[in-house]
Amino acid sequence: MRILQPADWAKPRGFSHGVELADPGRWVVLAGQTGGDDKGEYPPDMAAQVGAALRRIVKLLAEAGAGPEHIVRLTWYLTSRSEYEAAGPGIGAAWKETLGRNFPPSTLLYIDGLVDVRAKAEIEVTAFVPTT
Repeated sequence: MRILQPADWAKPRGFSHGVELADPGRWVVLAGQTGGDDKGEYPPDMAAQVGAALRRIVKLLAEAGAGPEHIVRLTWYLTSRSEYEAAGPGIGAAWKETLGRNFPPSTLLYIDGLVDVRAKAEIEVTAFVPTT
């Protein structure tokens, strides 16, 4: 995977503008993951929910023989800009714990709500596992 970063553009913080994939391989596409636990309970704060969603993503990727390094796209759906901004340090810590130093292309959207009204974040993932 080659990160697309024009020399005259400022390097983005926490994501990449794009990636190029040239090897043969397998695509892994995950449904949006929210921050609920195995019993369907949600922690009250956004950082904890994002952390739980990221841990679910890592677990699903492992089921496909993939890891965070194979993620080529994230789409985030968040219910509150102010909660997201306040949760920044906690989200950063959860990111470092689960995804490490991988910063794939990402899109972040603020929306009115998710199917489960307790959910504050949902994250979709596309990954690519090269065969070489």
